[in-house]
Amino acid sequence: MTQHYHYDALIIGSGAAGLSMALHLAQNARVAVLSKRELKSGSTWLAQGGIAAVLDTEDSTQAHIEDTMSAGGNLSHKDAVEFTVEHGKESIDWLIEQGVPFTQDSDDYHLTKEGGHSHRRIIHSADATGKALQQTLIEKAKASENIDLFEHHIAVDLITRKKLGLAHNRCVGAYILNDETGHVEVFQAPHVVLATGGASKAYLYTSNSDGATGDGIAMAWRAGCRVGNMEFNQFHPTCLYHPQAKSFLITEAVRGEGGKLLLPDGQPFMHNFDKRGELAPRDIVARAIDHEMKRLGSDCLFLDISHKSKEFIKSHFPTIYKRCKSLGIDITKEPIPVVPAAHYTCGGVVTDEKGRSDIPGLYAIGETSFTGLHGANRLASNSLLECLVYAKSASDDVVQSLTAPLDESIIPAWDESQVTNSDEDVIISHNWDEIRRFMWDYVGIVRTTKRLQRAKHRIDLLQQEISEYYSNYKISNDLLELRNLAVVADLIIRSAMLRQESRGLHYTLDFPEQGPEALDTILTPINFHWN
Repeated sequence: MTQHYHYDALIIGSGAAGLSMALHLAQNARVAVLSKRELKSGSTWLAQGGIAAVLDTEDSTQAHIEDTMSAGGNLSHKDAVEFTVEHGKESIDWLIEQGVPFTQDSDDYHLTKEGGHSHRRIIHSADATGKALQQTLIEKAKASENIDLFEHHIAVDLITRKKLGLAHNRCVGAYILNDETGHVEVFQAPHVVLATGGASKAYLYTSNSDGATGDGIAMAWRAGCRVGNMEFNQFHPTCLYHPQAKSFLITEAVRGEGGKLLLPDGQPFMHNFDKRGELAPRDIVARAIDHEMKRLGSDCLFLDISHKSKEFIKSHFPTIYKRCKSLGIDITKEPIPVVPAAHYTCGGVVTDEKGRSDIPGLYAIGETSFTGLHGANRLASNSLLECLVYAKSASDDVVQSLTAPLDESIIPAWDESQVTNSDEDVIISHNWDEIRRFMWDYVGIVRTTKRLQRAKHRIDLLQQEISEYYSNYKISNDLLELRNLAVVADLIIRSAMLRQESRGLHYTLDFPEQGPEALDTILTPINFHWN
């Protein structure tokens, strides 16, 4: 018998966006929150730097808006930027009410500064803000009688009335693989929220968790939603370069507190690329590091904070200090070896300021969404802010429609009678590796038309293979992630081929100049319907 659940809201994803929205909704609704691994396995837990918000009297919302617009390559939507920034303080106040232990100095919360910001406005919990935030939200969610938390539950696909052959299209739930039983369950809900994070695992080197495979973006695309600006993939300039480091992130706050980027011979170089030096926006810093590595044939460059006192380093960056020390690197005495790595997906599912997608009843929030906030490049620490602001606005929209009569569509059980267990799972790992390698080589920090064409040819062939495999064999977590990874890789490639200019995170040698107009890249599925 297929397990069948009914909720007022189904939230797919257990990071900052998903848990925040669940807590806002729990006062009025029964909510299910799904995590495809453990609750803390996503990117929020790994976030080091902090949350950008105007909290200092010497700062202003206008300055934060201008910094965001500037970093976004003039492609950020001003209404989305204003909406997000203006709701920043209330989002932080809400987190403080929940008990998030932000770092304090003598008389107030300590604010740090990161690249692209004109003021100190990053509130943080030492250098492990995401962990502190998510621990607090998980505890609150576990204590709520109206929230059910499901770990090891992986979304397969969205269920819409259109897919069921019914009129008046609407999202009514999702098929979910219970990874512990191996069976697909039905979660039915009039409001479904995609909070699944980004798609940086499409690249060989990434700072993200293993689950960042673009699941929500891929599912929304298959269901008929538009996606926007998928070509803008932010590469964090400084990930720890060490065979055992597993792409451990070195927060931008290290540069914000005076860290210097150095060549292998100890010479600084960022002043040759931007007058802001180490505090230039991430796209500029990542390209500068990539350029110098290729010019010198170096495996990595270096980030040095050792000129600061040992006490300062250990108090401000305890996580980084401990991790590096465990690998034999004492950051109080020597520089940190670093490389760029895929870090953040600036595009995603097209939504409005209430998180609503093109399909009624389907919301997307956080990194899964395309709100227009980030434009061509995300400003540091605006990501968690976006999660919080849109979780609240989306929850307000859901609450307003809770009184509507429930959709009693009969959803059929998942049919796995025609599939068999695979005896060739090696195909999954081979295809996974191939996608990540050619995305890194052909669709990375510096692109060309020829590289993109090669990538498109490869992804077309791989999608055919994966589709055939998916149709014939019993699904698994690895197969679902591979299928979604292939979809988002295709969307990234197609979007990059359409943008014949260099802007923000999209840099191509064939069109090195910025075009005269700032236009979004919007892809529309063939099966797109407004209603």
